[in-house]
Amino acid sequence: MIEYLTELLVSSLDFIMKAESFYLIESCLIIFGALLLDLSQRKTLASFKIKAEHTKTIWDDVVLGALARPISVIIWISAFSYMADIIQDATKNMLFYELFDPAREIGIILSIALFFIGLISKAEASLLMDSNGSDQTTIHALTKLGYMVVGITGLLTLLQTLGLSVSGLMAFGGMGGIAVGFAAQDVLANFFGGFFIYTDRPFSVGDWIRSPDRKIEGTVEQIGWRVTRIRTFDKRPLYVPNSIFSKISLENPSRMSNRRIKETIGIRYDDAGKMAKIIELTREMLLAHPEIDTNSTLIVNFNSFASSSLDFFIYTFTKTTNWVDFHQIKQDILLKVLEIIEGQGAQCAFPTSTVHMADGEVFKNVNNQA
Repeated sequence: MIEYLTELLVSSLDFIMKAESFYLIESCLIIFGALLLDLSQRKTLASFKIKAEHTKTIWDDVVLGALARPISVIIWISAFSYMADIIQDATKNMLFYELFDPAREIGIILSIALFFIGLISKAEASLLMDSNGSDQTTIHALTKLGYMVVGITGLLTLLQTLGLSVSGLMAFGGMGGIAVGFAAQDVLANFFGGFFIYTDRPFSVGDWIRSPDRKIEGTVEQIGWRVTRIRTFDKRPLYVPNSIFSKISLENPSRMSNRRIKETIGIRYDDAGKMAKIIELTREMLLAHPEIDTNSTLIVNFNSFASSSLDFFIYTFTKTTNWVDFHQIKQDILLKVLEIIEGQGAQCAFPTSTVHMADGEVFKNVNNQA
C-alpha cells in the first residue's frame, strides 16, 4: 500500500512539473490568492468601519462602506485577466486574450462607476438620517443628479473603450437635441420645473400646499422630475406637472409661524353697559393663556353697532401651527369668552326684531286722522 501511494505521488509530481499542465496549477493558485486577498481586504475594511463609527464625521463611514465591492470586483477581474494571460501563453489560444482583454477594461470602468454609485447611495442615507424634513428634498435632488452624472460619464467612457467615437456621438446628439427639444417641449418644461422646485424649494415633501389659482390642495408626497404627487385631504392622489408651479400662485401653510384666531362676537343692546368689562376680562384671559403668542398682535375691541347686536372682535395668534391643536385651543378660548359674558350677566345676541306699540290714545288719534 505504501509503495502504491509513493508511486502515485511521484507520478502526480511528474504531471505537475510538465510545462503543458503547470499553467492549470498556476491558475488555481491565482484563484486561491484572489480569494485570500478579497477576504483580507473585506476584513480590513470592516475593522476600519468599526473605528470610523466612533468619529464625528460621516464621510469616513461613507467612503469605507462604498469601497468593499469595487475593490472585490477589481481583484477578481485582475485575477481572471492574469489567469487568461497564463492560459493563452501556455495553449497559444488567442480566444482567452480576445475575451478577457476588453473585459478587463470594462470591469475596471464598471467598478469605478460602482464605487461612485455606492458613495452617492450611502451619502444619501447618512445625510437623510442627520437632516430635518426641509433638507430631504435637496438631498434627493442631488442624489438623482449624481446618479445621472455617473451614469452618463460611465456610458461615454465605456463606449470610448469599445472603440466607438464619442465625439461623433456627441455631435450627433447636439444636432438631434434640437429636434428632440421641439418635440418634447412639455417634457423639458416639466424637467426644468422640477429643477426649480429643488433649487427654490417653495415646498418640500410632507408640506401642506394649496393654490388660489387652481383647485390644488393637499400634502406633498413625492417630487419627481416630471410630476409632483400630492395627496388631497380626501386621500386621493393628485399628479401635477412641475411646469404648472411656475405659472400659479402657491401657498404653503406648513411654513406659517403661527395660526390666527379672528372672531366677531355680538352681545345684546340691553347689555351695552357691560361691554367695557367684557372686553377687559377677555383681553386679560388671552394674555394669561399659555397657548397664545403674546409677542404677536393681540386685539380685543368693540367693533360695530350691528342690526341686532353690539359686536366686539378677537384678533390673536396661537403658538402652535398644528391644525388639530389649533382648533382645540380656539375652542377653549371661545368657551372662556362665553363664561366671561355669562359671568357679567350678559347674553350673546341673535337676530331679533323689536316692535314698539303706540299707546291707545295715540293709536286712536292716528286712526281718526286717517
